[in-house]
Amino acid sequence: MSISYYNKHAQEFFNATAHADMSALHARFLHHLLPGARILDAGCGSGRDALAFTQAGFQVTAFDASAEMVRLATANTGLPVIQMAFNEIAWENTFHGIWACASLLHVPRADLAPVSARLVRALVPGAIIFMSFKLGESEREKDGRCFTDMTELLLAKLLDEIGSERLELWQSEDARPGRESEKWVSTIVRRQAFS
Repeated sequence: MSISYYNKHAQEFFNATAHADMSALHARFLHHLLPGARILDAGCGSGRDALAFTQAGFQVTAFDASAEMVRLATANTGLPVIQMAFNEIAWENTFHGIWACASLLHVPRADLAPVSARLVRALVPGAIIFMSFKLGESEREKDGRCFTDMTELLLAKLLDEIGSERLELWQSEDARPGRESEKWVSTIVRRQAFS
């Protein structure tokens, strides 16, 4: 359902998100990485963040499930953006950081633990993941998209299920102009060195 929405509304979504100022979140994430680290942008949307990380000198791999978003992100970043879904992730011990910004929120709650475990396996031991969700407790549909909302407590429970070390967990406002009233919950977690 959500993929169909993004295929149909790709340009509209691109226009609304491609220029949002994410510099504060980027800095918080990149603080944990060494220069030139390998980053996976998981559910990259417009490619906004993949482009910023590439311009900052990191090695970026990006994917999205929507064919139209992949097309726009490829044009925006110059990267060979991959079309794939979270349940197709097969990388192991590959990335130093995974950026899953406003993308895992389309995964049904029942599937979040196994999908997150796939992301953890894609990291080298000791590497990190950033995840963000809309603040709330519900699973809902809005305008043809499915959302799984999270509170800090629900997100902490998910992180316990996948056995990762929580480095940071916080709430913030939406970075898009006019959407400041929307709240998000985000986390940065580390794959255990011996997991």
